[in-house]
Amino acid sequence: MTSSPAPVLESAADSTRVVRTTRSRGEVLARLAQRNGALATLVVLVVAMAVVFPSFATAGNLSQIAIQSSFFAPLALGMTFVIFTGGIDLSVGSVYALGGVLAAWGSQYGPVVAVLLPLAGCGLIGLVQGTIISRTAIPAFIVTLAGLLFARGLLLILTDEGSTTYKVPADSAFLQLSRGTFLGLGWPVWITVVLFAAGVLVLRRTSYGSTLLAVGGQEDAAELMGLPVRRSKVIVYTVSGLLAGLAGALTASYTASGVTTLGVGLELTAISAVVLGGTLLTGGAGTVFGSLVGIVLLQVVANLINRLGLTNSNWQAVVNGVLLVAVAVGQVQLSRIQARSRPGDD
Repeated sequence: MTSSPAPVLESAADSTRVVRTTRSRGEVLARLAQRNGALATLVVLVVAMAVVFPSFATAGNLSQIAIQSSFFAPLALGMTFVIFTGGIDLSVGSVYALGGVLAAWGSQYGPVVAVLLPLAGCGLIGLVQGTIISRTAIPAFIVTLAGLLFARGLLLILTDEGSTTYKVPADSAFLQLSRGTFLGLGWPVWITVVLFAAGVLVLRRTSYGSTLLAVGGQEDAAELMGLPVRRSKVIVYTVSGLLAGLAGALTASYTASGVTTLGVGLELTAISAVVLGGTLLTGGAGTVFGSLVGIVLLQVVANLINRLGLTNSNWQAVVNGVLLVAVAVGQVQLSRIQARSRPGDD
């Protein structure tokens, strides 16, 4: 008679282990969906388009998608690290356009100036923004919005309110930055590969990457741990400015001019790519590779829209908005699943 409670206790323990195992599996699946959902969507979409549109899978079309993605990928990379810290950079679109104008103007003095000038000018804007954000209580939203207005205003001053378009000399070596190829792929694609590979290494293999995630997860705790919170913020906004300047220089090389109307709303495209890639807007979690997948996904969607004959550019904004809302809702649901799946919540 005294031995009967033992099987009951054992059964209760088994039930607890089953519940915890189920929750752990749910958490793992939620994380996989959050981090790889964009990749799965991209694969399905590419396969479907290759079946429906035979010309989609041609080398020329895929190469064009890769080139177009590479012009915006640096923006998404910079935005990724900014969002890791729980911040936002609304200035990248205008800084990108400014970088293109500076590169086109500097090309008359040689390819080195054409590359270094936008990096220096746009990097300086990022440095100032990062310094203000890290040393004051002003939200990043306000600071970078001011940076957007400043960059766009400076752009208009340099171009006489858009009436002057700087051209890249036809014999300039700067043109090869976007038009040259290596192993069949354009240099912008290789630059993108190198940048994102470096980004993955920084995030996964350096203490700086861990610091960024800690700052985005809980800034006060990061400060109590003695982590360089201020310095980390200054660096991410400076890098975001540098990458925006680089993207502008690549575009100027491709178009052989500094087009003043470019970059309007491009910050939203960068944010969309980052969120689609699985990075949380609240900071503290995400992947670098996911942002690259996100930007490619947006370009594939744009390609699909063109093939459907929807030439109105507003359709791109509509589809991107729907995708962004769907992913944001999905992130919330997946976060709730992960929270419920923690063993400590019993």
